[in-house]
Amino acid sequence: MAFGGDYNPEQWPAQVWPEDIALMREAGVTMATVGVFAWAHLEPRPGTYEFGWLDQVLDLLHGGGVDVDLATATASPPPWLAQLHPETLPVDVDGRTLWPGSRQAYCPSSAVFRERATALTEELATRYAGHPALALWHVGNEYACHTTCCWCDVSAAAFREWLADRYGDIEALNQAWGTSFWSQRYGDFDQVFPPRSTPTFGNPGKALDFRRFSSDEHLACYIAERDVLRRITPDVPVTTNFMAHSEVVDYWRWAREVDVVSNDHYLTADDPDGHQELAFSADVSRGLAGGRPWLLMEHSTSAVNWQPRNVAKRPGETVRNNLQHVARGSEGALFFQWRQSRAGAEKYHSALVPHAGTESRLWREVVDLGATLDRLSPVVGSTVRADVALIFDWESWWATEHVATPSIDVTYRDRALALHRALLAAGLTVDVVSPPTTGGQLAQYPLVLAPTLHLVSSSTASVLAEYVQAGGHLLVTYFSGIADEQDRVHLGGYPGAFRDLLGVRVQEFCPLRDGQTVRLLDQTGTDAGCSDVWTEDLHLTGADAVLTYADGPVPGCAALTRQARGAGVGWYLATRTDDTTTASILREVCAEAGVTAPYDVPAGVELVRRHSDDAAYVFAINHGSADATVQIAGTDLIGGSVIDAELRLAGGAVAVVAQAAAG
Repeated sequence: MAFGGDYNPEQWPAQVWPEDIALMREAGVTMATVGVFAWAHLEPRPGTYEFGWLDQVLDLLHGGGVDVDLATATASPPPWLAQLHPETLPVDVDGRTLWPGSRQAYCPSSAVFRERATALTEELATRYAGHPALALWHVGNEYACHTTCCWCDVSAAAFREWLADRYGDIEALNQAWGTSFWSQRYGDFDQVFPPRSTPTFGNPGKALDFRRFSSDEHLACYIAERDVLRRITPDVPVTTNFMAHSEVVDYWRWAREVDVVSNDHYLTADDPDGHQELAFSADVSRGLAGGRPWLLMEHSTSAVNWQPRNVAKRPGETVRNNLQHVARGSEGALFFQWRQSRAGAEKYHSALVPHAGTESRLWREVVDLGATLDRLSPVVGSTVRADVALIFDWESWWATEHVATPSIDVTYRDRALALHRALLAAGLTVDVVSPPTTGGQLAQYPLVLAPTLHLVSSSTASVLAEYVQAGGHLLVTYFSGIADEQDRVHLGGYPGAFRDLLGVRVQEFCPLRDGQTVRLLDQTGTDAGCSDVWTEDLHLTGADAVLTYADGPVPGCAALTRQARGAGVGWYLATRTDDTTTASILREVCAEAGVTAPYDVPAGVELVRRHSDDAAYVFAINHGSADATVQIAGTDLIGGSVIDAELRLAGGAVAVVAQAAAG
């Protein structure tokens, strides 16, 4: 198991470095990410490189038995780049230049930035090729987390080239964007600008393509550096740290370009149920890795510094957070950062070595965590299995939350998180997958969920229809299947691409007012829960009504439908149900699909299994304060005890139970 985090020795005097190595050995650190924000130290003047200090650091780490994830340091350009080349600076949607003084102050389309970044990467790769500490390359850092897009003239020119490559001719672009509306029709690509601030709503097709373009431009920056590294050090894997909980770029495209999927995740500190979102983001990371092990590159030991309420983690929470990620496929746990900064914008961001030093509860927990991860070494290489797939699509995210949609309350991740949360509580594990484009991609799953899948191509619609026809069970939620991949509405009634598959036809969306709720009834007329935000004037064209509205804009209309199709079943949930109702619906859907949890799960307990060829490892995490018991046998890798039949798990405790054979 990898354990450690970002190490920034350039922030400290050299005499501190040997102490760092000694403390790393005490804590059991196995990996350090070095140099992420060190460009100004590595190249203090254009073309003048100073590597002596980094030589010393890498030698010290190697001597201490710590592997190095060496960064290319290009995440934050030095001040001299903006001074010499102000055209490299990013520009926001209102035309304002974003100046140096924080991080990521560069335009991803800038040829000058890419030239300087790849030059530094080449120097680093040449110097440290063959260094015994080098285990992994770390390109950039959290691409697009602050400058998602750039609206400057350099980006505008690059955007036009991207559009010309995508569409071939201007008429195809006009058709894709529907530019006949509001006299937006273009006669030439040179007339196209990025979606800068406009008097009112901008063109949704342009906005969607600009997000695609921006994702691709950041990816091109990564690939340019990665290719340098692969040429010089072909045996060293290359990664960059994703943020799988964020909408910034299309990580399905990015995942194909990294050797190791790595992810950064930070809890929303004032959310008491933040562990539920953590589980979802970890499953997204595993999905991006294609089900293979991945690496948690960054998270925090306690509070961060950039949220409105930076709530500190309580005793035991850091261990639970770590083991959640490991349970769901991570091969370790790295943090930002090793030693808490004394100065700078993140000086209040927690670290492995806090301001209070080693005489602190936090340091004692860090040492204990290192020992715990060491005891989990048998888990390395094992994988997670799931019976349920959830389709997740960054492009649908962008389209769903563009301006001028039917309701501001409809957000993309909302239903994905709600469905995942219900399955988590039921003890079921979910694989997060991309929209399928070829047959057989979903055949291993008896149940597939498609929450808010707004953009659906004809190929994806066909694959899902074939999946159901062959015996699969599919649950689709509202605002899905509405538009094609260019955000053009599928005509004939909603849910467009899924209309025939689901046996329903929606004539009109009926979103609710702020705070308004509607009651739901089952087939016997009994109260079946409530919903808010969204209803639809839905008509049945083959499906059966499972739940109906008792009141609201469309009383008597179906809220949940079911249609048998071939050997499978298509379900449609046309409203935003509360958590209790969502869980009840999923129990019914799972039962019919034959999906059952391997264990009875007490309230507040999370159970996940990883499998190897000859063993299973059950991660049991008690997020509640009350003691709980789980019927399971095996050996607890953390505590070392043999469990005959019943695991007793104290409030806040964790266990990893190894079983002799995969269950």
